[in-house]
Amino acid sequence: MSEKPKVLIMGTGFAGQGHAEAFRYASADVVGIVGRTEGVVHEVAEKLELPYAGTDWEQALRDCKPDVVSIGTPGGAHVEPITKAIEYGCHVFCDKPLTASGDSAKTLYELAVAKGVKTAFAASFCYMPEILHARKLVADGAIGEPLEVEGISHFNLERYIPFGWSHRSEAGGGRLNNNFTHMLSIATSVIGEKILAINGEVRNDMGKAPIVEGVHNFKTRRDFIPEDINDPDLQWGETDVEWSYTVLAQLESRYPARNPVSVLFKHGGMHPRFNEDHIVFYGSEGAIYIKGHYGSGPLFLFDDRKEWREVALPEEIAAAVPDIEDDTQRNWTYLVREFVNDIQGIPVAPYPTFREGSQYQQIIDLIRRNDRWVDVSRLL
Repeated sequence: MSEKPKVLIMGTGFAGQGHAEAFRYASADVVGIVGRTEGVVHEVAEKLELPYAGTDWEQALRDCKPDVVSIGTPGGAHVEPITKAIEYGCHVFCDKPLTASGDSAKTLYELAVAKGVKTAFAASFCYMPEILHARKLVADGAIGEPLEVEGISHFNLERYIPFGWSHRSEAGGGRLNNNFTHMLSIATSVIGEKILAINGEVRNDMGKAPIVEGVHNFKTRRDFIPEDINDPDLQWGETDVEWSYTVLAQLESRYPARNPVSVLFKHGGMHPRFNEDHIVFYGSEGAIYIKGHYGSGPLFLFDDRKEWREVALPEEIAAAVPDIEDDTQRNWTYLVREFVNDIQGIPVAPYPTFREGSQYQQIIDLIRRNDRWVDVSRLL
């Protein structure tokens, strides 16, 4: 494709608008946007200076004739628009989760393969600068043989965030869909993409959330927390998804290793942190410690000097990362740039696709089933 790819956006909230900006950064032609509410979609289109706005997805596909579609709605609303887009021969960029179930995610992946369209799956925090740095250090042998990965985070989320898609499994909610997807992509990007085994448990620490009208942008949902939680007229919705999880995994290292790499993912969505959230990569000859739940940094290296020392981000990595302050927007932009280059025939490194989206969703289904406990209560 020699000309700029034409891009149609689905979703008028935080993700849809962020995707539009990311594609513009990659010099694509964003030709329109589709949303559920006519007034909102026209308002957003005007804000983003887009020539087309509508509420009918299939009509927009016919009118705009996009080369690429970008899906920025909650995961439970992905199957039908992605299916239509693939049938029209569009390449697809989709935010996580790919869908609300492993079966439907696998179906979309197989449909895309059969149609021959390219896909990108926005488990995009693997493009955090210090994660790219860790990948280079591991590849350069800085920690020897990879042995173990540890990802620990506690978000202390507000318990009374208004009830919405993030509280419901059928809508693509839950911390596995919206946190674990990023953590798994981080671990596999540094160690190796082949996931050998998985085990885990989940816990619903929330139970219920207040129902409040007017919440549109996911990023500003905290602004709608009711002032009086004990108001007898307040309506409540029951949440059926996990807010904490513990997952064990084994990865096949892309570098020489005698055994699978052990991984621990521990996330408490409702719990306060005491020490820093962090990600650590342990090896036979050293370790890499990155502060922050998604590896925001700084990065510290323990090597043959037998002490931890902070290591500055290499200039070549800093130069390759878009100069954008917001982590989410910067990571979307990095992935979109790779995706657009690939569509245009420019060689790029492997990036997350619907293959990963399908695999991750099937893994999430297995973790949520939570049926791998061994009863030892009667052992002496």
